[in-house]
Amino acid sequence: MPAISFFEEDIHFKLKNKTQVRQWVTDTIIAEGFKLKELNYIFCSDAYLLQINQQYLDHDTYTDIVTFDNSEEEGKIISDIFISIERTRENAAKFNVSDTDELHRVIIHGALHLLGYKDKSPADKQKMTQKEDFYLSSRTFIN
Repeated sequence: MPAISFFEEDIHFKLKNKTQVRQWVTDTIIAEGFKLKELNYIFCSDAYLLQINQQYLDHDTYTDIVTFDNSEEEGKIISDIFISIERTRENAAKFNVSDTDELHRVIIHGALHLLGYKDKSPADKQKMTQKEDFYLSSRTFIN
């Protein structure tokens, strides 16, 4: 079984270029000095992710991503990352980018959280965005 798996909950969605996305995220994790044990991306609806946000994080807001770090050993990634496809599509329109580019940004954003990057303060958010941009530019595929 691959170290990165893709699932869907509450929606019908098929990620394009799964093999390339899997390799891109793996390369990112390795480049940051971590080892990948298991990473599950679960694509879902706004309603599904809102329920997760309420139940596990006590947040009553819509979001595009929720990352659960299940790692037991430092430097070894085990995680479940939930992504709202509805929210990424809405944000793509808002930011005037393609659905694919926005989805890839959110995919790598979740991975970067697992690698220790934060986004709560303006300085942290700027560093996170720079890392997202860097790894997005390293993609050898787009669609």
